[in-house]
Amino acid sequence: MKIAFVGYGKMGHMMEEIARARGNEVVATIDPFAPDASHKVASGDKAGLVNAIKESGAEGIIEFSHPTAVMGNIEALLPLKLPLVVGTTGWNDKKEYVSQLAKDCGGIIMTSANFSVGVNLFYRIVEEAAKYVSQFPEYDDAIWEMHHNQKADSPSGTALEIARRVMNGDKRKTVMVTNEFKERPQPNELHVSSTRCGSVPGTHSVFFDSKADTIELTHTARSREGFASGAVRSVERLKEYADNGTLKHGNLYSMDDLNLF
Repeated sequence: MKIAFVGYGKMGHMMEEIARARGNEVVATIDPFAPDASHKVASGDKAGLVNAIKESGAEGIIEFSHPTAVMGNIEALLPLKLPLVVGTTGWNDKKEYVSQLAKDCGGIIMTSANFSVGVNLFYRIVEEAAKYVSQFPEYDDAIWEMHHNQKADSPSGTALEIARRVMNGDKRKTVMVTNEFKERPQPNELHVSSTRCGSVPGTHSVFFDSKADTIELTHTARSREGFASGAVRSVERLKEYADNGTLKHGNLYSMDDLNLF
């Protein structure tokens, strides 16, 4: 298929390489700053972005830009009604708005906090573990994540999704806390803490702790290749499902809807 990339940093370059290796044609790379982007479009220039996509003949779009630009890009791209995969995080609180926007304009969009196979397996493992742990009141739960010092949002979208999975499994946890505590945490509070340092691609840990011992589950990314591969596979599957009617236009979809894992 013909793919356009909105955002052409390190991840965009990696996704382009993977897309071509999978037999796709990359018809546009759009970025405000990347010197080798095929289209230089300033952040916030919705008309310029739309024109670049239309001129390229793209059949699907992968958006991986920056949390400050992602909402404007979504608003510009959704009305094109092309399969749109968004890998940028930091807009979790806008999902209801985006879902309504897709419904209003007939666009089709999917997003995930993390596209890698390993992380999506980790989500399921963590949720199942939390179900078992919840049967033993002596155990408490917590989440910690670490990323490179260029990451713009904190906690990561992946950490927030892990927290939701833990809360799905352990119904004792009803409140997610992402900032520092000023007092003792309450039993129903799930703490999600973050560290930013160096060039770490991403590490996420879930702790189930008691007086007797600690159970620790950790996913460590060695590179961003797994994420990039998953994003390309997602836009391929989103187009396939949109074309054959498995998924309908006018909706915001998740990784679970694509049946990739």
